[in-house]
Amino acid sequence: MNPIKLVGIALIVAGALGLAYGSFSYTKDTSAVKLGPIELSVKEKETVNVPMWAGIAAIVVGGLLLVGGGRKG
Repeated sequence: MNPIKLVGIALIVAGALGLAYGSFSYTKDTSAVKLGPIELSVKEKETVNVPMWAGIAAIVVGGLLLVGGGRKG
């Protein structure tokens, strides 16, 4: 299987996941205060919204790569 078809499959899967979940969140550690040996850290929860158009576009581009990826010429 050539790399273009693998990228196409990955885009289709990522687009489908983006449409299914709509957003994802992650935790970011931040150093708030550092006084000598004492350090206070803060954990912030960040949420990233995936637009619907981005998921649809990823599926369409992935499909085009999958269909047209094997053509030579």
